[in-house]
Amino acid sequence: MAVDELQAIIQRCQILEEADFKGEDFNLFQVAGQKCLEDGYAAQLLEVIQNEKNKVIIKNMGWNLISPLVRCIFMYKQEDDKREHCLKILDQLAQLCNPKELFLGLLEQIEQTSGEQVCQTVMLLLQPLQTVLLKLHNKKAYSVGLSLAMIMNQLTPLPVPYTKQQIQEDKLGLCQCCNAVVDFAKPFVNKVVKNMEKSSEYNDMELKEELLKFCMKSLKYPLLTAQLEQLEGIEEHPFRHFATEIMDILWDIGEVIPLVFLHNKGKSPHWENQEFADIERKNSAESVACLSYLMFVQHFGIDHFPMVFSPSYLLQCNMTHIEVLLTRTEESVLSKGLDLFESCLLRMEDNSLLHQYLEFRDFLSVPQDLVKVMTLCPIEHLRKKSLNILQLFIDKFDAEGKHTLFRCLLKTSNHAGVEGYIIKNIKDQIHLSVTKACDNIWFTGHHLMSLLDLVLLLPEGAETDLLQNSDRIMASLNLLRYLVIKDSESDNQTGVWTTLAKIEENFLKPLHVGLNMSKAHYEAEIKNKKENRREAHGSNKVCSVTVSGEKMPAMTTEMQLQVLHSALFTFDLIESVLARVEELIEAKVKTVMDENS
Repeated sequence: MAVDELQAIIQRCQILEEADFKGEDFNLFQVAGQKCLEDGYAAQLLEVIQNEKNKVIIKNMGWNLISPLVRCIFMYKQEDDKREHCLKILDQLAQLCNPKELFLGLLEQIEQTSGEQVCQTVMLLLQPLQTVLLKLHNKKAYSVGLSLAMIMNQLTPLPVPYTKQQIQEDKLGLCQCCNAVVDFAKPFVNKVVKNMEKSSEYNDMELKEELLKFCMKSLKYPLLTAQLEQLEGIEEHPFRHFATEIMDILWDIGEVIPLVFLHNKGKSPHWENQEFADIERKNSAESVACLSYLMFVQHFGIDHFPMVFSPSYLLQCNMTHIEVLLTRTEESVLSKGLDLFESCLLRMEDNSLLHQYLEFRDFLSVPQDLVKVMTLCPIEHLRKKSLNILQLFIDKFDAEGKHTLFRCLLKTSNHAGVEGYIIKNIKDQIHLSVTKACDNIWFTGHHLMSLLDLVLLLPEGAETDLLQNSDRIMASLNLLRYLVIKDSESDNQTGVWTTLAKIEENFLKPLHVGLNMSKAHYEAEIKNKKENRREAHGSNKVCSVTVSGEKMPAMTTEMQLQVLHSALFTFDLIESVLARVEELIEAKVKTVMDENS
């Protein structure tokens, strides 16, 4: 019987000195103890462990029971007495075993778990692990750091619940487990805080570093991808609670301000391998970006934040973090980047952001990232939001800043729709300049001409794909029409009349040629399709068609004809606006000539 075998080993070991225990004794104890557990004799094993006479034996050998003990706990149902006995054994082992040996045994158990049992195992072992760590005297900081790193490494592969239903179900127990890990860390946080004034104690500085690493990992996972908005029907959102706790730790150990404002100026850990250094830098940047989001969007810990910084300085500090978030493709991360950008911009007055800020690299790269979201993101509401934020960003700059930003976006966006949007913004700025009493030199005269040189031209002359560039071309024609109507040749506020010959040469004439070529090509295509349809005696034949170098899904001849007619309609629209612009120019020139004669 298993209990008899265990009693025999115990009796043999009771008469031995601690130093005389042999490897064979450890093995026999482990096998007998495991058999007791598996055969359902947990109550008898608990009595053996609680017996004061066996204290030395349990101190040295008890840690070997951790693995079979965990297996049995998960095997028994919640209300089973045997499970309760196993839990009491675990608690006794934490109290009685050699802390160093038990620490390694507990970590090994956490490391070996996987899949659906990860969170259950971690939550089961957190309390005994905390008890053991509090007993350790040597290498406490290292051991705490190792424990937290091991736990986070095991949790990281698990999917983060995102929808309201997933958060409520918490199928794998991740929400509950994350908050349990924070509770596990609290005694060590309290120890650091208590000794903050005596921070010359090297061990506490080490412990502070380990807690900071834990917070940084927590910011990247699960908080970076977690849904952190308030959800109706969830009284205490587990990830919002977790985020609050992490922010509290960072404030307690005095790391929030250095991370938000000095992160990029600090020293990175030295890595011999450049690939490791790059990964560390990326992970750290994403963690700090998430921290900024929690602070400035969700307002976690904002009560502690000193309200002495100008909105433009806060924007400057956050641009790096915004860029990090906008370069990710996941909805949960992208939306955080957009929210952080919007939050920073809404703190500012329109026209208050000085053009000198565009000398910082991030102030030019972030709007380019916004353009990528606007044009490439498959999620409609994020595309719309990024467009709104781009407009908000434009509105905040002074006139020279707007001028510089427009030049940059016209040169870098490579998207006709975006270019058309920027040209419309240029038109709005010109309108403000010519209708206001104050003279705005950046959208009149030679400064405006430098912008119009980028706007009133065809990228590839007469060979430009007019269909693909139709948004840009229509916006350019509308701008030119506005200039001709609003600015008389005698005033020439905008300078458009001085460069009319150049505009005709670079824009209007090539556009005429391009329209004639495009219309002829598409009319010939329509004619060919109609002839092919007659020859095939029907219109249901499926073909493929290529538009702007991209192969479109298979279409019937009738569908292809609709596409071709739609293209012709676009050309007609461009042609009608072009004709109107030329009429206006001709009428204005004739009026001036009549006045002069």
